Amino acid sequence: MLRYLTAGESHGRALVAIVEGVPAGLYLTREHIDRDLARRQSGYGRGRRMQIEQDRVEILSGVRFGYTLGSPIALVVENRDWKNWADRMTPEPVDGQGGGRIPQGERVTRPRPGHADLVGALKYGHQDLRNVLERASARETTMRVAVGAVAKRLLDEFGIAVRGHVLRVGTVTADVAGLGYDELFQRAEQSEMRCADPEATEAMKALVDQARQAGDSLGGVFEVVVTGVPPGLGSYVHWDRKLDGRLARALMSIQAVKGVEVGLGFGTAERFGSQVHDEIAYRPYPGTPPGPGDFQGPDRPGFYRKTNRAGGFEGGMTTGEAIVVRAALKPISTLYKPLGSVDFYTKEPFQASIERSDTCAVPAAAVIGEAVVAIEIASAFLEKFGGDSLNEVRRNYLGYVQALREV
Repeated sequence: MLRYLTAGESHGRALVAIVEGVPAGLYLTREHIDRDLARRQSGYGRGRRMQIEQDRVEILSGVRFGYTLGSPIALVVENRDWKNWADRMTPEPVDGQGGGRIPQGERVTRPRPGHADLVGALKYGHQDLRNVLERASARETTMRVAVGAVAKRLLDEFGIAVRGHVLRVGTVTADVAGLGYDELFQRAEQSEMRCADPEATEAMKALVDQARQAGDSLGGVFEVVVTGVPPGLGSYVHWDRKLDGRLARALMSIQAVKGVEVGLGFGTAERFGSQVHDEIAYRPYPGTPPGPGDFQGPDRPGFYRKTNRAGGFEGGMTTGEAIVVRAALKPISTLYKPLGSVDFYTKEPFQASIERSDTCAVPAAAVIGEAVVAIEIASAFLEKFGGDSLNEVRRNYLGYVQALREV
Protein backbone atom coordinates (compact mmCIF):
# COMPACT_ATOMS: atom_id res chain seq x y z
CA MET A 1 0.00 0.00 0.00
CA LEU A 2 1.31 3.40 -1.01
CA ARG A 3 0.56 6.26 1.36
CA TYR A 4 1.97 9.71 2.01
CA LEU A 5 1.73 12.82 4.15
CA THR A 6 2.71 16.39 3.34
CA ALA A 7 3.50 19.24 5.72
CA GLY A 8 4.56 22.85 5.49
CA GLU A 9 3.23 26.36 5.01
CA SER A 10 3.36 28.52 1.91
CA HIS A 11 5.89 30.94 3.46
CA GLY A 12 7.36 28.56 6.02
CA ARG A 13 10.91 27.27 5.97
CA ALA A 14 10.15 24.28 3.72
CA LEU A 15 7.58 21.84 2.40
CA VAL A 16 8.04 18.18 3.25
CA ALA A 17 6.55 14.77 2.41
CA ILE A 18 6.97 11.23 3.65
CA VAL A 19 6.14 8.42 1.23
CA GLU A 20 5.65 4.87 2.47
CA GLY A 21 5.17 1.67 0.48
CA VAL A 22 7.57 2.20 -2.43
CA PRO A 23 9.25 -1.17 -3.07
CA ALA A 24 13.01 -1.57 -2.79
CA GLY A 25 15.16 -1.48 -5.90
CA LEU A 26 13.42 1.32 -7.82
CA TYR A 27 15.84 3.70 -9.53
CA LEU A 28 14.97 7.19 -8.28
CA THR A 29 16.94 10.44 -8.45
CA ARG A 30 16.30 14.11 -7.74
CA GLU A 31 16.09 14.73 -11.49
CA HIS A 32 13.01 12.50 -11.77
CA ILE A 33 11.22 14.72 -9.25
CA ASP A 34 12.66 18.14 -10.18
CA ARG A 35 11.42 17.74 -13.74
CA ASP A 36 7.79 17.73 -12.63
CA LEU A 37 8.38 20.44 -10.02
CA ALA A 38 9.60 22.71 -12.81
CA ARG A 39 6.57 21.83 -14.95
CA ARG A 40 4.26 22.75 -12.09
CA GLN A 41 5.85 26.21 -11.87
CA SER A 42 5.49 26.93 -15.57
CA GLY A 43 2.51 28.14 -17.54
CA TYR A 44 1.09 31.42 -18.77
CA GLY A 45 -0.78 33.31 -16.05
CA ARG A 46 1.39 32.35 -13.07
CA GLY A 47 2.16 35.03 -10.48
CA ARG A 48 5.31 36.62 -9.05
CA ARG A 49 5.88 33.81 -6.52
CA MET A 50 7.02 31.55 -9.36
CA GLN A 51 9.75 34.10 -10.16
CA ILE A 52 11.06 33.79 -6.60
CA GLU A 53 10.88 30.05 -6.05
CA GLN A 54 12.92 27.55 -8.04
CA ASP A 55 11.66 24.33 -6.54
CA ARG A 56 14.28 21.63 -6.12
CA VAL A 57 13.81 18.51 -4.04
CA GLU A 58 16.19 17.00 -1.54
CA ILE A 59 15.82 13.29 -0.79
CA LEU A 60 16.53 12.87 2.91
CA SER A 61 15.91 9.15 3.37
CA GLY A 62 14.70 5.95 1.77
CA VAL A 63 17.11 6.09 -1.19
CA ARG A 64 20.74 4.99 -1.32
CA PHE A 65 23.02 5.27 -4.35
CA GLY A 66 19.98 6.08 -6.50
CA TYR A 67 17.82 3.08 -5.51
CA THR A 68 14.93 2.92 -3.07
CA LEU A 69 15.47 0.90 0.09
CA GLY A 70 11.87 -0.09 0.80
CA SER A 71 11.84 2.21 3.84
CA PRO A 72 9.92 5.52 4.01
CA ILE A 73 11.15 8.17 1.58
CA ALA A 74 11.47 11.68 3.03
CA LEU A 75 11.39 14.61 0.62
CA VAL A 76 11.90 18.32 1.27
CA VAL A 77 11.59 21.45 -0.89
CA GLU A 78 12.88 24.65 0.68
CA ASN A 79 11.01 27.93 0.30
CA ARG A 80 13.43 30.57 -0.96
CA ASP A 81 11.00 33.28 0.14
CA TRP A 82 11.31 32.12 3.76
CA LYS A 83 14.04 34.70 4.46
CA ASN A 84 11.49 37.47 3.85
CA TRP A 85 8.92 35.86 6.15
CA ALA A 86 11.04 34.39 8.97
CA ASP A 87 9.91 36.95 11.56
CA ARG A 88 6.23 36.38 10.72
CA MET A 89 6.30 32.59 10.25
CA THR A 90 8.80 31.45 12.88
CA PRO A 91 7.79 28.37 14.89
CA GLU A 92 9.62 29.76 17.93
CA PRO A 93 7.61 31.35 20.79
CA VAL A 94 7.64 35.13 20.92
CA ASP A 95 6.24 37.83 23.19
CA GLY A 96 2.68 38.88 22.65
CA GLN A 97 -0.55 37.05 21.90
CA GLY A 98 -2.11 35.52 18.81
CA GLY A 99 -0.17 37.12 16.00
CA GLY A 100 3.22 36.79 17.64
CA ARG A 101 5.55 39.51 16.41
CA ILE A 102 2.91 40.89 14.08
CA PRO A 103 1.00 43.75 15.71
CA GLN A 104 -2.72 43.14 15.86
CA GLY A 105 -3.31 45.80 13.24
CA GLU A 106 -1.17 43.88 10.76
CA ARG A 107 -2.92 40.54 11.12
CA VAL A 108 -4.89 39.22 8.17
CA THR A 109 -8.50 39.87 9.15
CA ARG A 110 -10.32 40.24 5.85
CA PRO A 111 -11.29 36.80 4.48
CA ARG A 112 -11.40 36.27 0.73
CA PRO A 113 -14.64 34.99 -0.81
CA GLY A 114 -14.02 31.51 -2.18
CA HIS A 115 -11.00 30.79 0.02
CA ALA A 116 -10.61 28.75 3.22
CA ASP A 117 -9.73 31.87 5.24
CA LEU A 118 -12.96 32.43 7.19
CA VAL A 119 -14.20 28.87 7.71
CA GLY A 120 -10.72 27.69 8.65
CA ALA A 121 -10.41 30.39 11.32
CA LEU A 122 -13.82 29.55 12.74
CA LYS A 123 -13.06 25.82 12.79
CA TYR A 124 -9.62 26.02 14.45
CA GLY A 125 -10.20 29.11 16.58
CA HIS A 126 -7.45 31.17 14.91
CA GLN A 127 -7.21 34.89 15.50
CA ASP A 128 -5.04 35.58 12.44
CA LEU A 129 -6.33 34.32 9.08
CA ARG A 130 -2.73 33.80 7.96
CA ASN A 131 -2.73 30.67 10.11
CA VAL A 132 -5.26 29.27 7.64
CA LEU A 133 -4.18 30.65 4.29
CA GLU A 134 -0.56 29.52 4.71
CA ARG A 135 -1.55 25.84 4.73
CA ALA A 136 -4.66 26.12 2.55
CA SER A 137 -2.50 27.66 -0.18
CA ALA A 138 -2.04 25.67 -3.38
CA ARG A 139 1.70 25.80 -2.72
CA GLU A 140 1.05 22.64 -0.70
CA THR A 141 0.64 20.85 -4.03
CA THR A 142 4.39 21.19 -4.56
CA MET A 143 4.85 18.09 -2.42
CA ARG A 144 1.99 16.22 -4.04
CA VAL A 145 3.74 16.76 -7.35
CA ALA A 146 6.96 15.47 -5.78
CA VAL A 147 5.20 12.34 -4.48
CA GLY A 148 3.45 11.94 -7.81
CA ALA A 149 6.82 11.94 -9.57
CA VAL A 150 7.89 9.02 -7.36
CA ALA A 151 4.67 7.21 -8.31
CA LYS A 152 5.29 7.91 -12.01
CA ARG A 153 8.80 6.47 -11.71
CA LEU A 154 7.30 3.21 -10.41
CA LEU A 155 4.59 3.09 -13.07
CA ASP A 156 7.12 3.74 -15.80
CA GLU A 157 8.77 0.41 -14.97
CA PHE A 158 5.59 -1.26 -16.21
CA GLY A 159 4.93 0.86 -19.28
CA ILE A 160 2.24 3.02 -17.63
CA ALA A 161 2.29 6.73 -18.56
CA VAL A 162 0.32 9.49 -16.79
CA ARG A 163 0.00 12.73 -18.76
CA GLY A 164 -2.14 15.86 -18.52
CA HIS A 165 -3.14 18.75 -20.77
CA VAL A 166 -5.48 21.75 -20.76
CA LEU A 167 -8.78 21.52 -22.59
CA ARG A 168 -10.36 24.84 -21.67
CA VAL A 169 -9.60 28.21 -20.12
CA GLY A 170 -12.59 30.43 -19.55
CA THR A 171 -14.68 30.35 -22.72
CA VAL A 172 -11.86 29.06 -24.97
CA THR A 173 -11.93 25.32 -25.71
CA ALA A 174 -9.15 23.41 -27.47
CA ASP A 175 -9.82 21.28 -30.53
CA VAL A 176 -7.81 18.08 -30.06
CA ALA A 177 -9.99 15.75 -32.13
CA GLY A 178 -8.00 13.25 -34.17
CA LEU A 179 -4.77 13.60 -32.19
CA GLY A 180 -3.15 10.45 -30.89
CA TYR A 181 -2.05 10.57 -27.29
CA ASP A 182 1.67 10.86 -28.03
CA GLU A 183 1.18 13.76 -30.43
CA LEU A 184 -1.35 15.43 -28.14
CA PHE A 185 0.97 15.50 -25.14
CA GLN A 186 4.02 16.43 -27.17
CA ARG A 187 2.16 19.48 -28.47
CA ALA A 188 0.81 20.32 -25.02
CA GLU A 189 4.29 20.36 -23.48
CA GLN A 190 5.40 22.91 -26.08
CA SER A 191 2.52 25.26 -25.22
CA GLU A 192 2.62 27.99 -22.56
CA MET A 193 -0.94 27.00 -21.68
CA ARG A 194 -0.16 23.23 -21.79
CA CYS A 195 -2.71 23.10 -24.60
CA ALA A 196 -2.26 21.00 -27.75
CA ASP A 197 -4.24 23.41 -29.96
CA PRO A 198 -1.99 26.34 -31.07
CA GLU A 199 -4.91 28.62 -31.96
CA ALA A 200 -6.64 27.94 -28.66
CA THR A 201 -3.36 28.58 -26.85
CA GLU A 202 -3.15 32.11 -28.23
CA ALA A 203 -6.81 32.77 -27.48
CA MET A 204 -6.33 31.50 -23.92
CA LYS A 205 -3.32 33.75 -23.41
CA ALA A 206 -5.29 36.77 -24.65
CA LEU A 207 -8.08 35.94 -22.20
CA VAL A 208 -5.56 35.63 -19.35
CA ASP A 209 -4.14 39.06 -20.28
CA GLN A 210 -7.65 40.49 -20.23
CA ALA A 211 -8.31 39.03 -16.78
CA ARG A 212 -4.97 40.27 -15.42
CA GLN A 213 -5.64 43.81 -16.60
CA ALA A 214 -9.05 43.70 -14.95
CA GLY A 215 -7.65 42.40 -11.65
CA ASP A 216 -9.65 39.21 -12.16
CA SER A 217 -8.86 35.49 -12.47
CA LEU A 218 -9.72 32.56 -14.75
CA GLY A 219 -10.43 28.86 -14.37
CA GLY A 220 -10.75 26.05 -16.85
CA VAL A 221 -10.69 22.31 -17.47
CA PHE A 222 -7.73 19.94 -17.62
CA GLU A 223 -7.62 16.30 -18.64
CA VAL A 224 -5.38 13.49 -17.41
CA VAL A 225 -4.87 10.33 -19.48
CA VAL A 226 -3.25 7.12 -18.23
CA THR A 227 -2.09 4.62 -20.85
CA GLY A 228 -0.67 1.12 -20.50
CA VAL A 229 -2.87 0.17 -17.54
CA PRO A 230 -3.75 -3.53 -17.14
CA PRO A 231 -7.37 -4.52 -16.57
CA GLY A 232 -8.45 -5.28 -13.03
CA LEU A 233 -6.99 -2.46 -10.92
CA GLY A 234 -9.48 -1.34 -8.29
CA SER A 235 -12.43 -3.47 -7.17
CA TYR A 236 -16.19 -3.78 -7.40
CA VAL A 237 -16.66 -5.48 -4.01
CA HIS A 238 -16.53 -2.40 -1.71
CA TRP A 239 -17.38 1.22 -2.39
CA ASP A 240 -14.06 2.55 -1.12
CA ARG A 241 -12.02 0.25 -3.36
CA LYS A 242 -13.53 1.52 -6.61
CA LEU A 243 -10.60 3.14 -8.39
CA ASP A 244 -12.62 5.66 -10.37
CA GLY A 245 -14.07 6.89 -7.07
CA ARG A 246 -10.59 7.17 -5.58
CA LEU A 247 -9.45 9.20 -8.58
CA ALA A 248 -12.44 11.51 -8.24
CA ARG A 249 -11.61 12.07 -4.57
CA ALA A 250 -7.95 12.74 -5.34
CA LEU A 251 -8.76 15.27 -8.06
CA MET A 252 -11.39 16.99 -5.93
CA SER A 253 -8.78 17.40 -3.19
CA ILE A 254 -6.77 19.75 -5.39
CA GLN A 255 -7.33 23.35 -4.36
CA ALA A 256 -9.99 25.08 -6.51
CA VAL A 257 -11.22 21.92 -8.29
CA LYS A 258 -15.03 21.96 -8.31
CA GLY A 259 -15.96 19.10 -10.64
CA VAL A 260 -14.62 15.78 -11.94
CA GLU A 261 -15.77 13.47 -14.72
CA VAL A 262 -14.59 10.13 -16.10
CA GLY A 263 -14.84 9.35 -19.81
CA LEU A 264 -17.98 10.95 -21.24
CA GLY A 265 -18.87 11.98 -17.69
CA PHE A 266 -21.85 14.32 -17.55
CA GLY A 267 -22.35 13.79 -21.27
CA THR A 268 -23.70 10.31 -20.57
CA ALA A 269 -26.81 11.83 -19.01
CA GLU A 270 -28.05 13.17 -22.37
CA ARG A 271 -27.41 10.06 -24.50
CA PHE A 272 -29.09 6.73 -25.09
CA GLY A 273 -27.41 3.64 -23.67
CA SER A 274 -26.35 2.53 -27.13
CA GLN A 275 -24.38 5.78 -27.40
CA VAL A 276 -22.68 5.36 -24.05
CA HIS A 277 -21.56 1.77 -23.51
CA ASP A 278 -18.44 0.36 -25.17
CA GLU A 279 -18.77 -2.79 -27.27
CA ILE A 280 -16.38 -5.62 -26.34
CA ALA A 281 -14.16 -7.42 -28.85
CA TYR A 282 -11.15 -9.76 -28.78
CA ARG A 283 -7.77 -10.03 -30.52
CA PRO A 284 -5.53 -13.10 -30.25
CA TYR A 285 -2.26 -12.68 -28.39
CA PRO A 286 0.97 -12.70 -30.38
CA GLY A 287 3.79 -15.13 -29.71
CA THR A 288 5.90 -12.53 -27.93
CA PRO A 289 6.51 -12.89 -24.17
CA PRO A 290 3.91 -11.35 -21.82
CA GLY A 291 4.67 -7.86 -20.58
CA PRO A 292 3.60 -4.21 -20.61
CA GLY A 293 3.16 -4.34 -24.39
CA ASP A 294 -0.02 -6.36 -23.84
CA PHE A 295 -1.74 -3.16 -22.66
CA GLN A 296 -0.29 -0.53 -24.98
CA GLY A 297 -1.43 0.91 -28.28
CA PRO A 298 -4.75 0.88 -30.14
CA ASP A 299 -4.15 -2.67 -31.40
CA ARG A 300 -3.43 -4.31 -28.07
CA PRO A 301 -4.36 -8.00 -27.82
CA GLY A 302 -6.92 -9.75 -25.62
CA PHE A 303 -10.32 -8.36 -24.67
CA TYR A 304 -10.72 -4.72 -25.67
CA ARG A 305 -13.41 -2.08 -26.19
CA LYS A 306 -14.19 -0.71 -29.63
CA THR A 307 -14.67 2.72 -28.04
CA ASN A 308 -13.67 4.23 -24.70
CA ARG A 309 -16.64 6.31 -23.64
CA ALA A 310 -16.35 4.85 -20.12
CA GLY A 311 -12.90 6.39 -19.73
CA GLY A 312 -11.18 3.12 -18.89
CA PHE A 313 -13.49 1.96 -16.07
CA GLU A 314 -16.29 -0.52 -15.53
CA GLY A 315 -17.56 -1.36 -12.06
CA GLY A 316 -14.84 0.66 -10.39
CA MET A 317 -12.10 -1.37 -12.12
CA THR A 318 -9.79 -0.61 -15.01
CA THR A 319 -10.75 -2.20 -18.33
CA GLY A 320 -7.31 -2.03 -19.96
CA GLU A 321 -8.31 0.96 -22.08
CA ALA A 322 -6.80 4.38 -21.42
CA ILE A 323 -8.02 6.06 -18.25
CA VAL A 324 -9.47 9.47 -19.12
CA VAL A 325 -10.45 11.89 -16.33
CA ARG A 326 -11.15 15.61 -16.40
CA ALA A 327 -11.41 18.24 -13.69
CA ALA A 328 -12.89 21.73 -13.63
CA LEU A 329 -10.80 24.37 -11.85
CA LYS A 330 -12.63 27.44 -10.59
CA PRO A 331 -11.01 30.88 -10.94
CA ILE A 332 -8.51 31.56 -8.16
CA SER A 333 -10.14 33.25 -5.19
CA THR A 334 -7.49 35.96 -4.71
CA LEU A 335 -8.45 38.90 -6.91
CA TYR A 336 -6.38 42.05 -7.39
CA LYS A 337 -9.70 43.83 -7.71
CA PRO A 338 -11.11 42.18 -4.58
CA LEU A 339 -14.72 41.34 -3.82
CA GLY A 340 -16.56 42.55 -0.76
CA SER A 341 -16.03 40.87 2.59
CA VAL A 342 -16.43 41.47 6.32
CA ASP A 343 -13.60 42.15 8.76
CA PHE A 344 -13.09 39.18 11.09
CA TYR A 345 -12.86 41.44 14.18
CA THR A 346 -14.87 44.57 13.59
CA LYS A 347 -17.55 42.93 11.40
CA GLU A 348 -17.36 46.03 9.21
CA PRO A 349 -17.68 45.58 5.45
CA PHE A 350 -14.37 45.83 3.59
CA GLN A 351 -12.76 44.74 0.36
CA ALA A 352 -11.13 41.34 0.87
CA SER A 353 -7.39 41.14 1.50
CA ILE A 354 -4.99 40.61 -1.39
CA GLU A 355 -2.35 37.89 -1.31
CA ARG A 356 0.24 37.38 -4.03
CA SER A 357 -1.42 35.07 -6.52
CA ASP A 358 -1.82 33.82 -10.10
CA THR A 359 -4.25 35.01 -12.73
CA CYS A 360 -4.70 31.53 -14.15
CA ALA A 361 -3.30 28.29 -12.72
CA VAL A 362 -4.93 25.78 -15.08
CA PRO A 363 -1.64 24.76 -16.81
CA ALA A 364 -0.10 24.05 -13.39
CA ALA A 365 -3.25 22.24 -12.26
CA ALA A 366 -2.83 19.78 -15.14
CA VAL A 367 0.57 18.79 -13.69
CA ILE A 368 -0.90 18.52 -10.19
CA GLY A 369 -3.70 16.40 -11.64
CA GLU A 370 -1.12 14.07 -13.17
CA ALA A 371 0.49 13.71 -9.74
CA VAL A 372 -2.60 12.81 -7.73
CA VAL A 373 -3.80 10.43 -10.44
CA ALA A 374 -0.38 8.75 -10.59
CA ILE A 375 -0.40 8.28 -6.81
CA GLU A 376 -3.78 6.54 -6.87
CA ILE A 377 -2.88 4.36 -9.87
CA ALA A 378 0.42 3.37 -8.26
CA SER A 379 -1.34 2.59 -5.00
CA ALA A 380 -3.90 0.37 -6.74
CA PHE A 381 -1.11 -1.25 -8.76
CA LEU A 382 0.78 -2.16 -5.59
CA GLU A 383 -2.40 -3.46 -3.97
CA LYS A 384 -2.75 -5.85 -6.91
CA PHE A 385 0.90 -6.78 -7.49
CA GLY A 386 2.58 -5.64 -4.28
CA GLY A 387 5.89 -6.93 -2.99
CA ASP A 388 8.78 -5.76 -0.88
CA SER A 389 11.09 -5.35 -3.87
CA LEU A 390 10.64 -4.19 -7.44
CA ASN A 391 11.63 -7.64 -8.67
CA GLU A 392 8.89 -9.24 -6.58
CA VAL A 393 6.32 -6.77 -7.92
CA ARG A 394 7.50 -7.54 -11.46
CA ARG A 395 7.14 -11.30 -10.93
CA ASN A 396 3.60 -10.84 -9.62
CA TYR A 397 2.74 -8.56 -12.54
CA LEU A 398 4.10 -10.91 -15.21
CA GLY A 399 2.28 -13.84 -13.62
CA TYR A 400 -1.00 -11.93 -13.91
CA VAL A 401 -0.30 -10.95 -17.53
CA GLN A 402 0.34 -14.60 -18.37
CA ALA A 403 -2.87 -15.64 -16.62
CA LEU A 404 -4.84 -13.16 -18.73
CA ARG A 405 -3.43 -14.77 -21.85
CA GLU A 406 -4.70 -18.16 -20.70
CA VAL A 407 -8.31 -17.07 -20.12
